[in-house]
Amino acid sequence: MNLFFEESGDFKVGTMMSQAGEAYQVEMASGKRTKVKIKDVLLQYEKPSPTDLMEQAKAVAAEIDLDFLWEVAGEEEFGFAELGAEYFGHAPLPAEAAGLILSLHSAPIYFYKKGRGRYKAAPEQSLRAAQAGIEKKKQQALVQAQYVEELKANKLPESMKNIVMQLLFKPDKNSIEYKAMEAACNELHTNPQRLMLAAGGVASPKALHMAKFLFESFPRGAGFPDVPVPVAPTNLPLADVKAFSIDDVTTTEIDDAFSVTKLADGNVKIGIHIAAPGLGIKPDDAVDKMARARMSTVYMPGDKITMLPDAIVDAFTLAEGKTCPALSLYATLNPADWSVIATETRAEMVPIESNLRHNDLDDLVNEETLASGEGDYAHKEELGLIWQWAQVLEAARMVKREGFGLKPEQNNRVDFNFYVENDVVTVSRRKRGAPLDKIVAELMIFANSTWGKLMHDHGVPGIYRSQGQGVGGWAAKMQVRMVTHAAPHQGLGVDQYAWSTSPLRRYTDLVNQWQILACAEHGVTAPLVAPFKPKDAELFAIVSQFDAAYAAYGDHQSNMERYWCLRWLGQENARQVEAVVLKDEVLRLVDIPLIIRLPGMPSVARGAQVKIDILRWDEVDLSIEARILEIPTTEAVAADAELDYEDEIVDAPEEAVEAPEVAVEVAAEAPAPE
Repeated sequence: MNLFFEESGDFKVGTMMSQAGEAYQVEMASGKRTKVKIKDVLLQYEKPSPTDLMEQAKAVAAEIDLDFLWEVAGEEEFGFAELGAEYFGHAPLPAEAAGLILSLHSAPIYFYKKGRGRYKAAPEQSLRAAQAGIEKKKQQALVQAQYVEELKANKLPESMKNIVMQLLFKPDKNSIEYKAMEAACNELHTNPQRLMLAAGGVASPKALHMAKFLFESFPRGAGFPDVPVPVAPTNLPLADVKAFSIDDVTTTEIDDAFSVTKLADGNVKIGIHIAAPGLGIKPDDAVDKMARARMSTVYMPGDKITMLPDAIVDAFTLAEGKTCPALSLYATLNPADWSVIATETRAEMVPIESNLRHNDLDDLVNEETLASGEGDYAHKEELGLIWQWAQVLEAARMVKREGFGLKPEQNNRVDFNFYVENDVVTVSRRKRGAPLDKIVAELMIFANSTWGKLMHDHGVPGIYRSQGQGVGGWAAKMQVRMVTHAAPHQGLGVDQYAWSTSPLRRYTDLVNQWQILACAEHGVTAPLVAPFKPKDAELFAIVSQFDAAYAAYGDHQSNMERYWCLRWLGQENARQVEAVVLKDEVLRLVDIPLIIRLPGMPSVARGAQVKIDILRWDEVDLSIEARILEIPTTEAVAADAELDYEDEIVDAPEEAVEAPEVAVEVAAEAPAPE
């Protein structure tokens, strides 16, 4: 006796060997024996053989007309044998019955299964809907196949042209466009980014990196809505100074300027003048909402996305030849020892006589020329006096820093400036701590610390950057946090530090400017009129939002700097280059700030200079491969070697190391790379 039975949703045949209770012992065609429950047996027959029956059943199933079978079935539930008699016109033979079962089972849109061997015809409306769905899928499959062929031929299908960014960064994985892209990638052994570059969906690796950042950080676009340009009050007093700024040649958001006034008693008054958009922008107005949505200007080589529209920047930037609204901090100093006798904060209109540029002055203004008095350049006398004070400020910070238990700051680090024009990049080295840098940095730190104390003394909260002794080892101790109360910044060597000097490009500084203006204008009643009160939930929300945005912007800037470093290699045809060992297997090129990790390289002293051979690089995933060519025979260390690897931002894609702010905070107050 042979059996046709169902097992785990599949149909099988075999020869019955014996019966034990409610089960048969069955031998399959392969010789394997299995137990089959009686209730699972659909047919018992003598001939043909199990193998022949299955072959004949499949042939019968292939010839069955499902539409006719569905019409014959009627509306009531039925057993396969009953339907077989109607369809075949006679009691079905074993092969016919088995073929019918296979056909019924394979057509779930026509017949609903109701039990072992029992079915019911689907309602006509359901059947037609299912057939339409199947037809739609067939058509989609044809379209998808066409898309795949176009993509493989490096042609972008028309339907993908407006959704390239979505396909790359936030795809609907059920769409035929995504499935076609995925299928094409699999066949070409590539990834979606490279596929879109090849097909013209993205113009270049640079455009790809920019598009990804904009998609994630500026999903509604980087443009600004039209808003009225706010204006400062018209009754501000006019400052009796001739102020000047010190910035990079590409800087347009000029936040800070300086002035020097010699007093009749022999003392010197140095003014630190900060652009004052806070005099025109009001909390929660349209411009404030735009600035808060961005939190900061985004910098990258050759480009930037400003926090404020150009028209508003132009209205408040400290531009040469204009008299600009400013928040001024005046320090009256004794030039004998450059001690601070008094400070004063006030809002006023400040005449800006000059916008000095690093690119014009770096070769003229250095420690030697400042000491000797040589050279001829604008504001020479004022710069000389400010330089003397800046050195005293730095020395006092270092004493304070050492009092916190930290080592002195290293002044042997190198900064790099990027300039991009017509897609050609120039990278220039600048030793950190040059006089012009130090002047700006020290006076900004002085202003941020002084104004932080002003807010604290008046009981007005602000946004501070704090770095104090923590738990959990070195990393915890070095961490910089943003808080809403005055707290020491040990790395800088100050008792408090509130970002306040860049209100055109950082939202935290704009917030602090509002609070400082309240202190300057209202004195002891400032806590009543300041926009933000102690423990204000809105202030905490701003801190959290700023941290997230600033981190994302920093990552993008690092990625774009790495991209332009790789472009520089190709542009300069640089293959054998010098590199400085930062730590273990990590190096940085001498001419550009490109970090390379060389696993397995021989042990070399930190700071040693080696020669490496650049093998290949990839502008899409920002990776690079290289090998060591020459290792110095001595342990000589480069004079400007940056020995603290932890202070380097290692932006290799596979592993990023966050630089503690103790090493870079001073530089952060110097002109930002734009």
